[in-house]
Amino acid sequence: MRFSKLFLPTLKEAPSDAEVASHKLMIRAGMIRKLAAGIYDLLPLGLMAVRKMENIVREELNKAGAQEVLLPSIQPAELWQESGRWEMYGKELLRIKDRHQRDFCYGPTHEEVITDLVRREVRSYRQLPLNLYQFQTKFRDEIRPRFGVMRCREFTMKDGYSFDADENGAEETYKKMYEAYCNIFKRCGLKFRAVEAETGQIGGSFSHEFMVLAESGEDSIAACEKCDYAANVEKAEVKRGTRDEGRGARGEEMKAMEVVSTPDKKSVDEVSKFLKTDKEKIIKTLIFETENGIVAALVRGDHDVNETKLKNLLKCDVINLAGEKVVEDVTKAPSGFAGPSGLKLKIAADNAVTGMKNFVTGANLKDAHCINVNIGRDFNIEVYGDIRMAKDGDMCPKCDGGTLRIYRGIEVGHVFKLGTKYSEKLKAVYLDDSGKEKFIVMGCYGIGVGRTVAASIEQNHDDNGIIWPMPIAPFQAMILPLNMKNTGVVKTSENIYAMLADLGIEVLLDDRDERPGIKIKDADLIGIPIQIIIGEKNLKDGKAEIKVRRDGRRIIAPVSDMKDEIMGLIKELMV
Repeated sequence: MRFSKLFLPTLKEAPSDAEVASHKLMIRAGMIRKLAAGIYDLLPLGLMAVRKMENIVREELNKAGAQEVLLPSIQPAELWQESGRWEMYGKELLRIKDRHQRDFCYGPTHEEVITDLVRREVRSYRQLPLNLYQFQTKFRDEIRPRFGVMRCREFTMKDGYSFDADENGAEETYKKMYEAYCNIFKRCGLKFRAVEAETGQIGGSFSHEFMVLAESGEDSIAACEKCDYAANVEKAEVKRGTRDEGRGARGEEMKAMEVVSTPDKKSVDEVSKFLKTDKEKIIKTLIFETENGIVAALVRGDHDVNETKLKNLLKCDVINLAGEKVVEDVTKAPSGFAGPSGLKLKIAADNAVTGMKNFVTGANLKDAHCINVNIGRDFNIEVYGDIRMAKDGDMCPKCDGGTLRIYRGIEVGHVFKLGTKYSEKLKAVYLDDSGKEKFIVMGCYGIGVGRTVAASIEQNHDDNGIIWPMPIAPFQAMILPLNMKNTGVVKTSENIYAMLADLGIEVLLDDRDERPGIKIKDADLIGIPIQIIIGEKNLKDGKAEIKVRRDGRRIIAPVSDMKDEIMGLIKELMV
């Protein structure tokens, strides 16, 4: 491909609304353009990277026994009503009507559609297992789309679904897909972790997220330094007895509870400084609303409530932090002064609260807190459990002596063991070898294709632009003739271009009549892994310069050796 013919509108500056590196660089490198909030045009350079990603996914899934299909993006409401998700999914589901006023949605996911297909076609255990996947456009009406294609409303997803006769078969398929996903992200040249995760809107019994490690990531993951345990912080377990649980309780005598004045001191930091006490000696009381009523959750002052864990402990479907009016109604005090003493609510407490003595809480009075509060004497706890966020330095729940560290990550893939959640609701059944009707056991496997490309940029860039990993680079090599008015430079560039193209190497020739500085800046910006720089000075000696974008290496090599040099570098960088 010639640069002069390629639709590649590069920019010197990123738009003001671009927040993260991938968003800025994808716009500056001419990969995407914004059409509307969270909706983007994908230009040739961007599409090339996406297609490379898709091909890697396709190869690994086919190798694992999956088959590609293509399902409609517009889905009838009846299927979603049958599964119970038409109302539950909320405003992210884009609901539309056709000319006959029939309800449809623009699919944010395809569990209902694929289950409907299989229930109409699969009758016998002999047709199982079955593993189907697709690349399809999805739409989720995000309230605040941001970060370019990383959190947009319309996007391409690889979603796959497996159908097995029993739990054992589903476990085997899940393992195969887990391994296939590891292979996919390794081949893409990404640093990633597979972490235990919550199942969220999709549902199911358990799941793993595949996280690309990057400081700009929206998600936090806890990973053990000693073993391979890793989990999203929403899921990460906290080991009983971790760190300083129940700190200061041993051998301490109960003191008389007192109410003390704490004018305008609401936060743990403010109260800690004002009362000259450690945060670990303070208990936070947070009020939550659930479908079963209002509850209070207690965590130590240096910890944060994990709403997902709290929801699971309380066995409720909906949980939300109460607003100021609700807090004032149940505690008789403004937010920031809630405490468990005298509170007529169900109280749940984190395990770290166990055994604490003489701690500080809110007093349920404006500008006041209680000191020397004790469990059993001043209030009772109905249920204990692990309801806090994991912290850097917590003990690993899976191994002895391991320590958890918190990293930032970008979710690029998610695998779920769905079980019979959808097959039961949509009555997807088969006949076993004795003629008995049974529900199909399902799994679900998603990869955000454009999101993975963006995550790669987040992990692979510098001040000058993108640094593509070779496997997903739009082009493998780029030729930069520095003087288009010099016949020798032009002829040598054309010869190398033709030679590389004949070898099947994806090569871009910058044939523009531009200054050398502009060409080099654009080459660094778009991030092609290998730059072949043809200049008059080296050409006098029959040589050209090769620059490796990733590490800045510069190789001066004879033009006659260019084939071997480039082939060797491609092989090296493909790993």
